Amino acid sequence: MKTNLKITPVNSWLRGAERPLIISGPCSAESEEQMLSTARGIAAIDEKMIFRAGVWKPRTRPGAFEGMGLRALEWMQLVKRETGLLTATEVANATHVEECLRCGIDVLWIGARTTVNPFSVQEIADALRGTEVLVLVKNPVNPDLQLWLGALERLDRAGINKLVAVHRGFHSNEPSPFRNIPRWEMAIELRMLCPDLPLVCDPSHICGNTELIPYIAQKALDLDMHGLMIETHCMPAAAKSDARQQLTPKQLSELMQRLVLRKEKVRGEAQVNELERLRKDVDAADEELMQVLLRRMCAVEKIGEFKRDNKVTILQKDRWEEVISERMNNALLMGLEVEFVKRLYDLLHHESIRKQEAVMNAE
Repeated sequence: MKTNLKITPVNSWLRGAERPLIISGPCSAESEEQMLSTARGIAAIDEKMIFRAGVWKPRTRPGAFEGMGLRALEWMQLVKRETGLLTATEVANATHVEECLRCGIDVLWIGARTTVNPFSVQEIADALRGTEVLVLVKNPVNPDLQLWLGALERLDRAGINKLVAVHRGFHSNEPSPFRNIPRWEMAIELRMLCPDLPLVCDPSHICGNTELIPYIAQKALDLDMHGLMIETHCMPAAAKSDARQQLTPKQLSELMQRLVLRKEKVRGEAQVNELERLRKDVDAADEELMQVLLRRMCAVEKIGEFKRDNKVTILQKDRWEEVISERMNNALLMGLEVEFVKRLYDLLHHESIRKQEAVMNAE
């Protein structure tokens, strides 16, 4: 079900809102020199970019660099005066909001650690009520779509219509090359629920290192995301936070030149007709797939009746291990992505157990 967020189209009020919208700057505002040097490098690439920097830094443990606070807001004002770049920073409470509004910060974002707390989001929404500021909402640390939606809805109810969602990946204890697992399906589902909501990707926080940023940035654009938030520092090696994931302005420029911008829709009658023909092949395959699923579930129900009548347990561990091993081998031989097939069969197994439970309970 689609949400009723009242979104003001970005390109109606934000300069440079044509895709890709780029939000770039250091993880943390560290000094006036660092801020101006980085901002000059970014402005030289494209003066329509938005300059970002963390003023208050939420740290897991005390003693780490927690930002420069109000002094950094003065540096943000200098950046705006000298380069003309719009400015953006993170807020976590009403006081942060009030100070940013006082200093003329153009864009505020709610970080992943704040999105998880409805009390904090509501406090920020109340402080923003009646303003025209653009607000970005990062996804929560853990993959909870309802929390993400809830934060957006609280801002919407406060009359904030200039909203953008930011996909920055999700925490996971699983081994991964990424700092935060992308879980693209969550971002796609948000797009389906909020079709008018611009969605920006944060490759820096997904990757946790600069090597993977080009891959994630390109994939985000290929998925029709509105833009990118990329951490950029004039001297990343000397950064006081997240040094490994920050590009230099030169590297950012090189990345922008390499990115491929694809069209949202095909143009021309011949292309439209060819795409429609290919889609009909998918539709036909889907119809066959639905028939196969129906046949499979009918067989599952009969197995459930047999187990019920013969007082056999629903879960047959040895049988399931045999099935999954054989299906994964077949997937490999057929050139299918094994992890995808594994997830698919896990879903089928859960549904099969549910159906057999229903049969058992109906006796």
